[in-house]
Amino acid sequence: MSNYKNKLMQLLKENDVIKFGDFTLSSGKKSNYYVDMKKAITEPEILECAAEMITQQIKDENIDKIAGPALGAVPIATATSLISKKPMLMIRKEKKSYGTSKQIEGELNTGDNVIIVEDVTTTGGSLLKAIDVIEDNGGNIIQAYVIVDRQEGAKETFEEKGIELKPLLTISEFKEYLNCNE
Repeated sequence: MSNYKNKLMQLLKENDVIKFGDFTLSSGKKSNYYVDMKKAITEPEILECAAEMITQQIKDENIDKIAGPALGAVPIATATSLISKKPMLMIRKEKKSYGTSKQIEGELNTGDNVIIVEDVTTTGGSLLKAIDVIEDNGGNIIQAYVIVDRQEGAKETFEEKGIELKPLLTISEFKEYLNCNE
């Protein structure tokens, strides 16, 4: 696992995914760094590394489906599905108002054990909404995986809900890695 973690940190550094400076986040909050995960999830090596890390952690678990909320997590869920050979689910932010009017694409059966993946978390709020959709439709969330945890409350929020959030990497680990490799 640590080989993949080191590889992931190196790939994020090489691809300039985590940028330092003055940024305004989507929440309106100011930050001295920005995690450009949309850039990361378009890179095959980063996706493969993250999917391998997640697959290693779930291989002995009774997992039926890999879920990812649109948009950022869908490539992660796809890559993990391909490597783990587990079917995937895509969770829309809102129900479609046309066609089949689904909010979940893919087949979720009542009682399915599901892991959910995400690109980056801050407080975890958007991921919790996707989890609610899965649970409201009969799925059991086993664990949540995120490529980068900004360490701004998501882990604690998930603990309150009784779900383990498993970051592949925390922002503290990445900063420490940069300090050791400059």
